[in-house]
Amino acid sequence: SPSDIESLQERPVSSLRPRPSPVRPSVGLSLGHLTTCLVTAALFGCLGSSYLYGYSLSVVNAPAVYIKAFYNQTWMERYGEPAGLEVLTLLWSITVSIFAIGGLVGALGVSLLIKILGRQGTLLLNNSFAILAALLLALGERAQAFEMLIVGRFLIGVDSGIGLSALPMYLGEISPRHIRGSIGQFNSIFMCAGVFTGQVLGLPELLGQESRWNFLFGFVALPAVLQLCALPFLPESPRFLLMERRDEARAEKAFQAFLGKKDVTKELEEVHAESRAQNNLRVASVAELLRNRAVRWQLITVMVTMACYQLCGLNAIWYYTNGILREAGFAENLIPYITLSTGGLETLAAICSGLVIERIGRRPLLIFGFGAMAVSFSLLTIFLNFQDKVAWMPYLSFACILAVIASFCTGPGGIPFILTGELFEQSYRAAAFTVAGTINWLSNFAVGLLFPFIQEALQTYTFLVFMVFCLLGATYLYFVLPETKNKTFVEISQSFTKINRVSHSAPEKEMEVVLSVKPGAKEMTNGNPSGVIEMESSF
Repeated sequence: SPSDIESLQERPVSSLRPRPSPVRPSVGLSLGHLTTCLVTAALFGCLGSSYLYGYSLSVVNAPAVYIKAFYNQTWMERYGEPAGLEVLTLLWSITVSIFAIGGLVGALGVSLLIKILGRQGTLLLNNSFAILAALLLALGERAQAFEMLIVGRFLIGVDSGIGLSALPMYLGEISPRHIRGSIGQFNSIFMCAGVFTGQVLGLPELLGQESRWNFLFGFVALPAVLQLCALPFLPESPRFLLMERRDEARAEKAFQAFLGKKDVTKELEEVHAESRAQNNLRVASVAELLRNRAVRWQLITVMVTMACYQLCGLNAIWYYTNGILREAGFAENLIPYITLSTGGLETLAAICSGLVIERIGRRPLLIFGFGAMAVSFSLLTIFLNFQDKVAWMPYLSFACILAVIASFCTGPGGIPFILTGELFEQSYRAAAFTVAGTINWLSNFAVGLLFPFIQEALQTYTFLVFMVFCLLGATYLYFVLPETKNKTFVEISQSFTKINRVSHSAPEKEMEVVLSVKPGAKEMTNGNPSGVIEMESSF
């Protein structure tokens, strides 16, 4: 009515602005953000990447005796005499450790592959390494060539090195920020599931027999083929399509598929705004990343977290488990089945972490995980020293082993990969994963190389070394790492500006303005624009 119009005209323009609904922090998995496309992409992406990594870690344990016997037999047929103990030990050490060398090669090459093929294309190409590795590993015995097993382990390492970089990047870019951590934890869950599968299939009743151990390695091809069949029908990362390929049509379709809605204008505008906010949209090299002061502490944080991920001592735990179970009086034929509890606990802890990560946050889970591991290692050292004096002490030692595994999978087991994708904006992300992967695999190789010497020198006090690394990691993260849950990539980067001693640049200010104003919406007060209509985006 005319009176209503007059009353509206008398009110200030600011009071006419629509009030945006408050963004409430996520309290776990929000079913409103989960779509079939997003879940399918996460499942099949992990199946051919992190699952294979976990499986490859555990699959060599069960057939170790049979593989050494095959090496000795082949050596005897070639040279007419059995291989010496030193030769067998060297060949087996190469077979195990070359997995980490392959991982390092894959991590160093992932940046170039992602630049050329994109996230999805890199994951698809990566399956060729897994399938070729499965063939070499499965057919090496029939061909009487132990070199095939060594090359196969190297190739599956390359596959893991590429997958552990490309997959977290893909998951982080296709997930709405409210559940980015939960989707990212799929990576950790499938790692643990891969370890558990390797333990189960390695049981004597299944494939852990002298006549069947080659099928253990042939299984590697199955997840790779499944990913190769499913992933081409899923969209590429919409951020990659829009920011690096400039393909807005495909990016819009990808956003629609992952979010399950037609109107994705806000999401597209947010990515456009981030593009305008970055001074250089060209994908940065590793050298440029290392030289840039604006991302210095993000890089240091990722390097420290990745180093602690490997140096926290979880791999050393597997060395002690069987011995502690024997000391506890368990029958030798029951030990493989009891050991399954470690793999099952890993998977359960990773699932629980994925369910609570959006409620608790990345930072508390990481700090708690490393801190709890340090406490468990301290107690384990005490119990190991009294193991021969008290009959029931081995049971406490095994309980500490389970506590270490659960603490690791709660936070440190998967969050470092999530953080690497979150702490960097688009142009630096690929280079950051190259650096993180390099630190990861070098640390892995160092533990495998040095642990036998540390164990020989320190005996039951070995775990005190890992306790120190856990404490250092928890302390660093407590003082340096900000919380990243429910934040955009730009907001996370800006939280480091003070410690990096860089000021907010003009493009970053523009980013804040663009993200807060709906395109085309203007309000005038005394002839000048004023007020904003805030825009809320899933990403």
